[in-house]
Amino acid sequence: MEVPQRTKFVSALGLDVGKKRIGIAGCDGTGLIATGLVTIERRTFQEDVDKIQSIVSDRQVETLVVGLPYSMDGSLGFQARHVQKFTKKLSKALQLPVEYVDERLTSFQAEQMLIAENRSPSRHKGLIDRKAAALILQQWLDHRRSNTPSSGTSFAD
Repeated sequence: MEVPQRTKFVSALGLDVGKKRIGIAGCDGTGLIATGLVTIERRTFQEDVDKIQSIVSDRQVETLVVGLPYSMDGSLGFQARHVQKFTKKLSKALQLPVEYVDERLTSFQAEQMLIAENRSPSRHKGLIDRKAAALILQQWLDHRRSNTPSSGTSFAD
């Protein structure tokens, strides 16, 4: 008798790292849906780590998914290198692996979502950061799911 495979619990944190704020998103345990959680106002590196560590512990996070702001030509510019430097230190401090996602246009998409909700992007910068983090994490979840071999489960009767 074949034992059905259980879906592995997924716990990843999506990060949209900016100079002033870090948007943070989490996902449901099945790895289907990313949701914006909180926006952290940047202070010192240690304060940032402490706030993120609290979320990591609460959510049993196994992976950090960080948006990497590539330039439109696909190169890594100043901001992308800054994000990588921060992320490398964060990964070491939290003892978690990091995966990068191309985040080009996620902030723009997040702004467009706010406009569609009749909300002012200039008054909701933290919300934009959370939505951008959710878009980053959702992109990673979707890619991960599409590259996972099927469990062999058939839905046909």
